[in-house]
Amino acid sequence: MNPANRGCGGGDGEDTSSKSSSASVKPLTIKPSANQDQPLSPESESMKRAAAKKLIERYFYQVTDGCGDPECDNANCVSSGKLKHMKPNEAAAMAIQLFSQEARLCEPQRKIARTQDISAKTTPAIEVDINPSLNEEKLSEILESCKRENSYSKLIHTIGAVFSNMEILLISFVKKPNSPLEEILSKAPSNLQNLKKEDIRTMQGDLDKDEDSQEEAEKEGESSSQSQSTGPDEITLDLESLRRAYSALFAIDGKVFESALINALITLTGTVELDLKMFRNFKDEPNLVNIFLIMLELPCLSSYEYMERVLPGICRAASHLPLSVQAKLVRVLAKHCTQKLKSLLESLQQIITLKVITSPFSQEYTVYDEETVTAATRMVKIIFYASIIAGVLDSPELRTEEEKDPAEPEDDHFGEPVASSDSREPDVIPPDPMAEELQINFLDSRKPVIPFAEFYNEPLSDVIEMDKDYTHFKNRDSLNRFSFLSHPFILTPFTRSLGLYYDNRVRMYSERRVSILQSVVGNPTSPYLRLRVKRDRIIEDALVELEVVAMANPTYLKKQLVVEFEGEQGIDEGGVSKEFFQLVVEEIFNPDYGMFTHQKETETVWFNPTSFESDAQFTLIGIVLGLAIYNNVILDVHFPMVVYSKLMGKKGCFHDLKDWNPTLYAGLKELLEYEGDDMEDTFVQTFRICYQDIFGNTFNHDLKEDGDQILVNKNNRQEFVDLYADFLLNKSIAKQFRAFRKGFRMVTDESPLHILFRPEEVEQLVCGSKNFDFNALEAATEYDGFCADSPIIRNFWSVVHELPIESKRRLLQFTTGSDRVPVGGMSKLKFIIARQGPDSDRLPTAHTCFNVLLLPEYESREKLLDRLLKAINYSKGFGML
Repeated sequence: MNPANRGCGGGDGEDTSSKSSSASVKPLTIKPSANQDQPLSPESESMKRAAAKKLIERYFYQVTDGCGDPECDNANCVSSGKLKHMKPNEAAAMAIQLFSQEARLCEPQRKIARTQDISAKTTPAIEVDINPSLNEEKLSEILESCKRENSYSKLIHTIGAVFSNMEILLISFVKKPNSPLEEILSKAPSNLQNLKKEDIRTMQGDLDKDEDSQEEAEKEGESSSQSQSTGPDEITLDLESLRRAYSALFAIDGKVFESALINALITLTGTVELDLKMFRNFKDEPNLVNIFLIMLELPCLSSYEYMERVLPGICRAASHLPLSVQAKLVRVLAKHCTQKLKSLLESLQQIITLKVITSPFSQEYTVYDEETVTAATRMVKIIFYASIIAGVLDSPELRTEEEKDPAEPEDDHFGEPVASSDSREPDVIPPDPMAEELQINFLDSRKPVIPFAEFYNEPLSDVIEMDKDYTHFKNRDSLNRFSFLSHPFILTPFTRSLGLYYDNRVRMYSERRVSILQSVVGNPTSPYLRLRVKRDRIIEDALVELEVVAMANPTYLKKQLVVEFEGEQGIDEGGVSKEFFQLVVEEIFNPDYGMFTHQKETETVWFNPTSFESDAQFTLIGIVLGLAIYNNVILDVHFPMVVYSKLMGKKGCFHDLKDWNPTLYAGLKELLEYEGDDMEDTFVQTFRICYQDIFGNTFNHDLKEDGDQILVNKNNRQEFVDLYADFLLNKSIAKQFRAFRKGFRMVTDESPLHILFRPEEVEQLVCGSKNFDFNALEAATEYDGFCADSPIIRNFWSVVHELPIESKRRLLQFTTGSDRVPVGGMSKLKFIIARQGPDSDRLPTAHTCFNVLLLPEYESREKLLDRLLKAINYSKGFGML
């Protein structure tokens, strides 16, 4: 209600000065409906409450400002002199009490203009707008005025003045603090007529406490605006009001004010960027978020003009925000702007793609020099973390590793390494500062608002010069250069795998240099990790060799792997290592070996909790997995996804059962969602579970003490499900997995693997892609002695495309040493077909180290098919070069 219109006795222009000193009006009584049994409609209730609030406001003004009549004799009016001055909270409580008593209400003798703060002194109304800020009401008035006058000059002037000025924008569209009267009305019952004295005293007491707290805060130097935004995701900006204002503004033709708004925003972003660069200490730093929210909430931001001219400036300014303010922006976007995240990401991706495609990059001018791309990438990071926080998160407690049971016997020959002269400090990569500030990890994300794959930018990934980017990444503190590897979410898994490859190769060369230096000082060591094994005892030989290396110095595992099969000739340029890994995997995952169990439903393998093998065997498998990643070799292993999550540091939980055992997951989900009251009788499930080993023996396990005496019911079913999943995925295999993880970390402890890749991407690194797209392979293939239009080549691809999938996998095995597709798909496989002389009866051969197929120029398609099938079907063993 407008305070100037609080008198009900006359119109706005009525002169009430001639009324008697005792002039008063009887307050309007809001009586209940005649039919007491018939409830009022919500609309009627709302109208009654609104009318009551207006009367209460008049009482409030009467006890705070008075009616303005010097001869007033109303004891409940401050103008009579009979009413002492009250605090705003006391006046609000008394106003409600007078309303409930239907007390005498004076007629105001003059209009009084009031400020927003009703606790301030009354001052004469001044028709000058001394507040340059903008809010929903003011914008609405301007729009109405412009429509009446059929001229939008005032709107254009206002937009230019407000949206170009950081100080004005900071105080625009802010939340209005509730007045004491609004506070007490918000706590009042819906039926204001039936208030009791006890209710009024209670509300007044609550307000007194609030006032005392506010005074105490002010003594400590805290402003009211800061107190509104003390929470990490709380803001002083009234977002709902801002959105309504934007809706009203953009309901008119945008061309009217578009130029003024764009120019104002360009000026604003330039000013903010300069201030953030030059002056890093802001008095109102927490509320800097308001400016960016006002800009990011613009509904036109995805249009070409704004995206091309305004959004890059927003990104550049945001990139200079202090880390704490960036983190706050992430939290606010996650809490208040979830629906906006996807459109913001799409606009940012368009900016990056457009710049990458249209910019003439060269050796002198690279993508790292294009600030529009780097600033937009930094902004994408803010959207990335906001998407995680706003999505479904698992508990951070799942990232705490289980401690080893002291009573558990030591069964691992890979103990602590012996003393070594190599005293180098491990090169551990610190986590992302933004993640630390937010206390979040992408491992916690079960389902982000935006799928992770939508953050990939393929055009950008294709122009990254990984040698430069890796140098920037490793020397980011000293070089102070931008690195896309520090923003891995925007790169495709294949591009990140190149970064990992560079890191692995650099470590291999580093180990090689150390070996040379040690040879110079009289302590020679091999520059390679050499394994000499026999085919018929490959596991035993590999275990012994790797155990010796790990005990001598685990860093030797980071040398380049060179494998030699005893009694066989051949230089390992990669192909022999691939075969070594293949044979080890085939044998160690053999069901007869008893280390792993096979899940028929999902066709995956799992750790055997009752395995008789030593921990050293599981450590060996962990080392093999780590060495495969380190030496860029793809393995034919079939772990469920939870294994890779656990390797990255996150324990398994109920939701991981869906991939591990879908039938069990469905049953437990049904238990969680059961609505009936007869749950105990229906499921008859206790906290004792049973499971079988590979020999069919049944074991019982109590999830809680005396678990067989505790029935699962609606109150404890979530606890049962969590304990059940924890036992199956963590506790039952804790001993075996701890040894497995130990071996894996011996190789990858210094690797950026855990920073660059998520668990599902680590699976791709280990197992390769599952997309056998031979059309993509044909498009990417290179030729030596042939060309793409050669008859033999056309016949070759015609034959290959008609082969069944199993034969296609054998072809891959024959030519590359692995039947797995590399990360990024077939197009990323460097495959070469070379001419091996004219037509002959020879079979095709291959150099698996270099992915080269040697193909005689067969005279017919039928002969090509016959020779190719014989080659790929009978090449098992060391038949490949």
